[in-house]
Parts: sequence; structure tokens; C-alpha cells
Amino acid sequence: MASPISPPTWSRSRKRWPPSAAFRTTSSSGSWRRTRLGRSNGEHGRQETRPPPESQTRRRPVVRFGQNFLADTNLLDAIARDADLDPRDVALEVGGGEGALSDRVAPRVAHLHVIEFDRRLAGELGAICARHPNLSVVWGDAMRVDLESLQPAPTVVVSNLPYSIATPVLLRTVAELPEVAAWTVMVQREIADRLRARQGSRTYGAPSVLVQLACDVELVRTVNRAVFRPRPRVDSALLRLTRRAPAPPPAVARLVRAAFAHRRKPIAGSLELAGGPSRSAVRAALGDLGLDEGARAEALSPADFVLVAERLGIH
Repeated sequence: MASPISPPTWSRSRKRWPPSAAFRTTSSSGSWRRTRLGRSNGEHGRQETRPPPESQTRRRPVVRFGQNFLADTNLLDAIARDADLDPRDVALEVGGGEGALSDRVAPRVAHLHVIEFDRRLAGELGAICARHPNLSVVWGDAMRVDLESLQPAPTVVVSNLPYSIATPVLLRTVAELPEVAAWTVMVQREIADRLRARQGSRTYGAPSVLVQLACDVELVRTVNRAVFRPRPRVDSALLRLTRRAPAPPPAVARLVRAAFAHRRKPIAGSLELAGGPSRSAVRAALGDLGLDEGARAEALSPADFVLVAERLGIH
């Protein structure tokens, strides 16, 4: 069994990875807008001042958006309790949907930011905003919204995450929102298993390593698919993440992802294929640490990846 992971201390001088396209960090500004009570300025100056008529507000969830709305009021109440919110917290909810969870979180926090992509839901979220003046809505793609510009800065995340983007959104909030101390999130059961997976297991991968380097991951409860509308094909799980360290630097995160890019290959080969350090350099680093020079990525603990990166001069 791997030893407990000590919170890493990342150096402020960060050595950049060799200039391979596979390892360049790109950013996309995207189009995003903040609103109060459903008001928003569009790209071409169009302004919406009223929500759609009530007859149009109950919409069918869109599968390609990963929408599966929680339909069980008892479970919604339980999620708000499980989040253990403080009146001083600033919460972030990704995928506000019809606002059922927002309506329960907003009264418990100082401010609630809701990110929602589907503008057809302006009526529902506008009604929730009217009840809670501490709630603001950002209309846009959660993978493109400038999270660092959210003010006040989020300190907790409480979400029924859209299935289609659950893992990348979760990893993004861990990396880009350093003031967030805790997450209470609903995800597919398969994703929950991956995030909690230990080295050597089939479900252990880059998301497992990147999340566990920064957070303790706890399964709060499993959730039957029958409580969602529409009913998904899989069950879900409520996870609690508690931050205990900063997210790994981007160069270390790229190393982790590259190591798992070719699961059947040794780490040394995977990193070389990705334009990283040479095979011989990686094998030497593994050997210096007492690790198998031919090890595959799943054989290394999260802490091992940090040590390998340090040996390779990647910070």
C-alpha cells in the first residue's frame, strides 16, 4: 500500500517542458457573460430584460449538454446539508439547470455563482435569482469561462456536474481556483471510482493522480439513476473533496497526462513519445528513486510522480 501523500511544495521557478505541441498550454477566452435576474448583454449588443413565458420555461434536458436534472427533493436537501456550508462561503455551481440545487445553496452562503450554458433556462434561473439577491449567473461554457475573474472568489464548489464535462471541469476548478477548499459534487459512479482509484487498479489514471495530489477524496453516497430526469444509463455518486495542497504545476500535470497516454507502454516510452524527456533520462530517474525502470504509469503513486518530475527538473 502506498504511503500517505505529503502535500508537495512547488517551486516558484517552473521549468518549462520542451517546446512540443503536445505540452503547450493554450487558453481560449470564449464568450461569457454575467447576469442578474436573467439579464445579459449578447455578443452583438442584444439585451434580454425578461424571462420567457412560463409556458416555455420547463424544458426537456439536452443530452449533448450532459443535462440530467435531479428530481428528488429529499436528495437535493441532503446535498445542501452534506456540503457543510458556512454563511461566509462563496459557492460555485457548474450546471445550474432549473435551479433546484441553487435554491437550496444560496440561502446558506454569502454568494453563489452559477455557470449555465443552456440559455433556454433563463426563466427558471431568473426566478431563483429573484428570490436570492446573493446569486449571480454566468452564461457560458464552463470550460471557457474565466474562473479567476469570478468575484467574490469561490471558496467551495457545490454542483450536480454535467456528465459530459464532469472530469475536466472538476480538474479545472482544482487547478485554477486555489481558494476553493472543498467540493461537494455529483458525478457518474464510474468517474467517482476513477477519482478515488489507487495505484495498480484498472481505473487509476491521470485524473486520479491530479485530484489526489491536491485533495482527499471521499465517497459520500451512491445515487440511483432513477432520481434524475431524464434517467441516465448509469448510477451516480456524491463526492466530497477536501483540499490539502495546491494543485500541481502545469508542467507536472502535463507529465502525468503524458505518462498515462499509452497505458500499455512503460512511462519512459510514453513520455518520449509525447515530446518529453528521453527514454534513458526517465529510466535513470526511476532507478534513482528505487522504482522499476520499466514501470508503467499505473504502478506509480501520486507522490511518485512528483518525485520523478523533480528528478527530471520539472517543477
